[in-house]
Amino acid sequence: MVNGNDQPAAVAATTTVPDSQPEAQTEPKPIVPPAGLAAAAAATTAPNRAQTWKYFQDQRRIVDYVLAFNGEDENAEAKQRRAIYQRNLESEGLQIETENCQRIHFVKIHVPENVLSHYCEIMKMQMPMKKLENQDKIIMRDFSIQSTLVRLFRRPLFNFVIIDRQKFAPPEYRLMYEYSRDKPYLFDDREQNFFTPSIRIAVAHFILERTYFSEAVEEKKDIGIRRLMEDQVYLDAYPLHDGCTDLRSSCQRALLLEEWASISKWIKHQPLDHIKEYFGVKIAMYFAWLGFYTHMLIPASVVGLICFFYGLLTYPANRISQEICDDNGTIMCPQCDKYCDYWYLRTTCNISKLAHIFDNEMTIVFSIFMSVWATLYLEMWKRYSSRIQHRWGITEYCSLAEPPRPQYLSRLKNIKKMMFNIATGAQEPSPPFWTKKFPSFLYSYSVIFLFILLTIAAVFGIVVYRMSLMTSKNIYGDGGSVSGKLIIFPATTAAINLLASTALTYAYQYVAEYMTNVEYRRTQTEYNESLNLKIYLFEFVNYYSSIFYIAFMKGKFPGYPAKYNRILHLRQEECSPGGCLMELCIQLAIIMVGKQAIGAITEILIPFLVQKFKEFRSVLGIDAGSAENGERLICCNQWTKDFNLINWHDRSLFNEYLKMVIQYGFITIFVVAFPLAPFFALLNNVFETRLDAKKFLLYYKRAVPQRVRDLGIWYNIMHVVGKVAVISSAFIIAFSSNFIPRLMYMNVVNPTGTDEGFVNHTLAYFNVSHFEANAAPENSTFSNITICRYSEYRNPPDDPRPYKRPSIYWQILAIRLTFVVIYQNLVSFVQIVVAWAIPDVPTKLQDQIKREQYLTNEYIIEQEKLKMALSGTGGCGGVGGSVAGTRYAQNGCVASEDSSPDDEKANYGSIADDNEYPLRMQTDDCEPYAAYGIVTSRV
Repeated sequence: MVNGNDQPAAVAATTTVPDSQPEAQTEPKPIVPPAGLAAAAAATTAPNRAQTWKYFQDQRRIVDYVLAFNGEDENAEAKQRRAIYQRNLESEGLQIETENCQRIHFVKIHVPENVLSHYCEIMKMQMPMKKLENQDKIIMRDFSIQSTLVRLFRRPLFNFVIIDRQKFAPPEYRLMYEYSRDKPYLFDDREQNFFTPSIRIAVAHFILERTYFSEAVEEKKDIGIRRLMEDQVYLDAYPLHDGCTDLRSSCQRALLLEEWASISKWIKHQPLDHIKEYFGVKIAMYFAWLGFYTHMLIPASVVGLICFFYGLLTYPANRISQEICDDNGTIMCPQCDKYCDYWYLRTTCNISKLAHIFDNEMTIVFSIFMSVWATLYLEMWKRYSSRIQHRWGITEYCSLAEPPRPQYLSRLKNIKKMMFNIATGAQEPSPPFWTKKFPSFLYSYSVIFLFILLTIAAVFGIVVYRMSLMTSKNIYGDGGSVSGKLIIFPATTAAINLLASTALTYAYQYVAEYMTNVEYRRTQTEYNESLNLKIYLFEFVNYYSSIFYIAFMKGKFPGYPAKYNRILHLRQEECSPGGCLMELCIQLAIIMVGKQAIGAITEILIPFLVQKFKEFRSVLGIDAGSAENGERLICCNQWTKDFNLINWHDRSLFNEYLKMVIQYGFITIFVVAFPLAPFFALLNNVFETRLDAKKFLLYYKRAVPQRVRDLGIWYNIMHVVGKVAVISSAFIIAFSSNFIPRLMYMNVVNPTGTDEGFVNHTLAYFNVSHFEANAAPENSTFSNITICRYSEYRNPPDDPRPYKRPSIYWQILAIRLTFVVIYQNLVSFVQIVVAWAIPDVPTKLQDQIKREQYLTNEYIIEQEKLKMALSGTGGCGGVGGSVAGTRYAQNGCVASEDSSPDDEKANYGSIADDNEYPLRMQTDDCEPYAAYGIVTSRV
């Protein structure tokens, strides 16, 4: 079968489909000769392995994409779908070869250069231009004192972090322009590596997602490889990795595995340009952000360590802990009803010392620093990413030009209302607002509905926390010291809460996916961002609810022994005399560090076990009657070896982003309670980068390269988290620490201006004869107790207004609220100034972009004038245009970007005639291209 060029289109490994029966094409019967398997296995050690490992049988055409299906499947409908689908792929210009020498049959796909050039134009790919005459003058190194100091000092001192430029050569500086076949003077598309492997994969995937597998063209749901895989017509569809993982190999995959994914290279910079060429922009952007975020954690970690060591060095001289440790007579009231006894204040000596390490004079300084750091980090990322966007040609990428999802089109197959897409210039089906979008909006994105769900999740999280606390008390009982309980109980509670939160993650993801599927999300990007937002909100409540409870609710309204405030007949929990900040620190440390540890273990262990299980099952052919048909394989080439790897899907990066953004919330919203959070985050991220790289290279199939402009909704989430962190820090300092009460005591109560006697000042008196019913200890080891103390600001029992709030309480409350307002406004003002002072795009880059645009436009105008002069009439193939026809029309003429939708006929629905596209590929006519059954927009 010939499909438009001199090379055969479909050459089966064991059976060739004849040309004479294109309409009645049937799949060849699986032939499994022992000699064939032996020869295939022997080919892996033959000298020509490099030519057969990922090539067609002719050893010239490389395999760009692979479809796998069960060769023993006797389902007639599946066979018919495969036959129609593969015939339509050939009509689009793809070259196909089937290998059927094992149980699993593989359809190898090769994308010819003429198809690549055609679809690169449709997908609006930014491609490197030919080197222009004066482009070397665009980048001029301006002399400055700063750049001179950097060259003299920073670079020589930090050479050990720079990647090996002999192995990862820096990319050549080339101008980028949207690919167009009617501008052949801009591109050297005859260059051997002009269409890189990532572009070949992206084009193949683009066609596979938009090709029909039904004769009924009006059935818009019968489209795309994704639907075929859901229906088990194909078992898998994937691009191939670049060779094996043998470190002696010269392939790009082995090089990245050795120099980038190795833990021993943790201190080295990442080869971002090479990651982008191998995985595509989307994955490379994730690693670029993760590397930048990790570097920005260094100053935050240093300041956090300074704060921690300051508390560690000054806690022996802390007067609060000294007063608690030296106290011998203060008896505290019971912490629970009936079963808890009185206790001595001095039993909290050790925990008061630990509390000072995290609650000291440096706390407020560190919180202000982290609030400014969060703004600086986001602004510097925008500045840093602007260079990456320009270098990778995604500065002007617009998600509006992304084609609709097949699932979206299938839901609108009976919709007659059409809408003009200004980005793609095509008519698209549009869901009616009142009958489709509005009900789905009410169902999924109603503020009330979402608020109810989040409230239920928050309440449930708090219930889990309280249940965890009761469980830990039942485990340890009432024995032991009070100080020990104040550490052991929160630690055990946090551990149980961590496990419960990890389990609830899966339930919340299911609910979020269900809600998003109800919505009408046009593109995959819109769908992913909507789903990302929902899952993050659920995870925010899931992991932060218990921390918010300790920080802002626990111990704030407990009442007093004569009248405890109760919920469901249960006393509210009280804080220790040193406040709730220590318990908040323990809860935060265990949940944050524990979540990171669990993630680090599972994200490398689970893919390893899954991949090994699939490989073991494939080699032995276990359970041949199972749902996956017991695919027994001999790995004799790249497609059989990659078949055992874990599938890559659109949401594979979601969990990576989610972990990091949840971590970002820990180190910003609650960093006041745990100054070591940035340091532990830094340690985690150093290894996270290399583990993710190893996971993607070793255990996952190669990802389809996708273009993104930035981090998407994750940046907006981090921006909001930064604002929430300012308010949270203000309230934690004001209400959960002793900063404001201690400051008021020193300046208002104590005439000496010191904090001597502060502990006694914060403890109220209570007459034990005033206990409410069933609140006093039943079996007390203390005798003759008349007065006990509790941590509150209340009048003594002999006061004319016993147990009422004294004036100092209201003064402290007023100062606390004032502090929150001043802190929030002051820090927000500093954030605004920092954001204003740092431009999103460096001035030098702005000037460079202007120079590049000017030089490119001048060159295009010059070449178009020459083209018009040579063509005479300005048309393609006009009279007197033989020279122009040779020079400019070699790739054919296409419709311009100003063509109407009717001219382009991009209706997302029709399939090209079987003979139309091959004829178009052979004859390079100058007629505008018609509909080829694809979406004329970028991916």
